Amino acid sequence: MAVRAFICGISGTGIDQEEAAFLRTADPFGLILFRRNVDNPAQVQALTAKFRELVGRDAPVLVDQEGGRVQRLGPPHWPSYPPGSAYAALYESRPDTGLEATHLGGRLIAADLRDVGIDVDCIPVADVPVAGADAVIGDRAFGTTPAQVAAIAGAQAQGLMAGGVLPVLKHLPGHGRATADSHLRLPVVNTDRATLDATDFAAFRPLSSLPLGMTAHVVFSAIDAAQPATTSAIMISDVIRGSIGFSGLLMSDDISMGALSGTLAERSRASIAAGCDLVLHCNGRMDEMREVADASPQLAGDALRRAERALSLRHAHDDFDIAAARARFASLMYPQAAGAIV
Repeated sequence: MAVRAFICGISGTGIDQEEAAFLRTADPFGLILFRRNVDNPAQVQALTAKFRELVGRDAPVLVDQEGGRVQRLGPPHWPSYPPGSAYAALYESRPDTGLEATHLGGRLIAADLRDVGIDVDCIPVADVPVAGADAVIGDRAFGTTPAQVAAIAGAQAQGLMAGGVLPVLKHLPGHGRATADSHLRLPVVNTDRATLDATDFAAFRPLSSLPLGMTAHVVFSAIDAAQPATTSAIMISDVIRGSIGFSGLLMSDDISMGALSGTLAERSRASIAAGCDLVLHCNGRMDEMREVADASPQLAGDALRRAERALSLRHAHDDFDIAAARARFASLMYPQAAGAIV
């Protein structure tokens, strides 16, 4: 059976018969989990194992576990982690301490996720917000300068990878200037190319070797006034692969988001034609999943090689005392209340 170039969700905390039949026959590249899929550690571990059994391989399982307001696994079974702005504040007062805390936070998240069979986390966020932008990025950002954002994002990504969890760099080539939430409608950025190169795109360049990335459903009118980055061949070839130099496996942001137009099949085909390696579909609705699956090609060629390279990196390579790490993380992030997430 050939793996198809899409990632899907499911509707609940288990895989029902219809979903099981779909996963067996459609053979998606991976599965993404949301809060609707999460109850407790034993349940999540069983769910990820069942998914891999159905597709017959060690397929990746993804989640958005940033911390702050974007965290799919949380109390009482998992710790709460801070948003990006908390790491930024620490970095701005003590850069070395900020980077240590961010790396450690990524490593702790990796430990949480690996324990339940999740091996891809859709972080780091390397978007650089500007005044007047929509709050969809907001406190998720690691700062307002490209150098700071890249440094902190890199530390978080390396912490994840030390624990055997793959990071997904997002949202290429930048969502920080968007004046709309792309979950709801299409943002258009009218900033000139030189400014974008020096700011938004600059934050991603030092991170270009990360194994996976996710596109932004954002139009950059100075480069392609007609299509958002996800469905723009110019944006992907000239900016994401070219100017930024991103060499990893590239997935779309959620193809069902309100920013995009056309049928799901049209969106999926347009994303692949533009240069995305994978189509991401998140809501778990079976009729939509079938449409995306039917429109998604087999994973082959350069996309397959990028996928194989990324998946080969899923192994922990450090000695890790989780109790000591949690205590150290708490002392760095919450010096007035050490032990806050232990």
